[in-house]
Order: sequence, then structure tokens, then C-alpha cells
Amino acid sequence: MGKLLEWMPIVKDALHKTAVAANILCLLHVTNVHLFSVVKLVGPSMLPAFNNGNFVLSERITSRSGKVRSGDAVIIRSPEDPTKVVCKRVKGVEGDVVSYVVDPNKSDEQKTVVWPSEDFRLIRKYKVM
Repeated sequence: MGKLLEWMPIVKDALHKTAVAANILCLLHVTNVHLFSVVKLVGPSMLPAFNNGNFVLSERITSRSGKVRSGDAVIIRSPEDPTKVVCKRVKGVEGDVVSYVVDPNKSDEQKTVVWPSEDFRLIRKYKVM
């Protein structure tokens, strides 16, 4: 029994420090999932606004409140590989007139539509992060 009493303060201190660490990790998790997260951008697709290797703070409140506007940079799941996220500039929101090149590899033919249209149905399923 004497040995147990010797270890009691050490065990209490360890449990207290573990509880503090768990609280900090929970706070970080909630902040990352619901408020904002830090994202490292890789690749030249957002030049000149963002350079390869830049770190950006991605806030999550605007997308949940529906206040994303044309020109905003958003982080979304990649349509080609859903395990990756990509940073893109919003071209248009509901009611905007949007022009785009139909097939940039074959011609310069452009099409103009009012967002959202059937041409962009696929994009709607990719949630803004």
C-alpha cells in the first residue's frame, strides 16, 4: 500500500496533463472542421494571386452561410480525384452569366449560359470545403 501512495501524485499529474492535451486536441479539431484551416497550395494554377507553396487560411463559415461570390477563391474536392482538394476561383454564382470555352484542346468555341445550367450540373455535387 505504501508503494501505491508514492505513485499517486505522479499518476494524478500524468492524468491531468493528458486531460489538458486532450482538450487542446479537441479544440484544434473543432476549429479545423468548423471555423478555419491552414492549406498549403501546390502547383501554378492560381498564379499570380497565389504562388506554389503558399500557405493560406481557409475559413469555412462563408460557404456554410451561402455567401460565396464571384471572384472568391475556394477550396473544393477535386472532380478527378475526390481524395485531393483544389483551390479555384469562383466564376459565377446563381443568376450570373458565365462564358466558357467548350473544348480548349480542339477549338476556341465559347458558350455563354446563365448559372446554374444543365452544363454545370456535375459541378454542384462538389461541395465547397
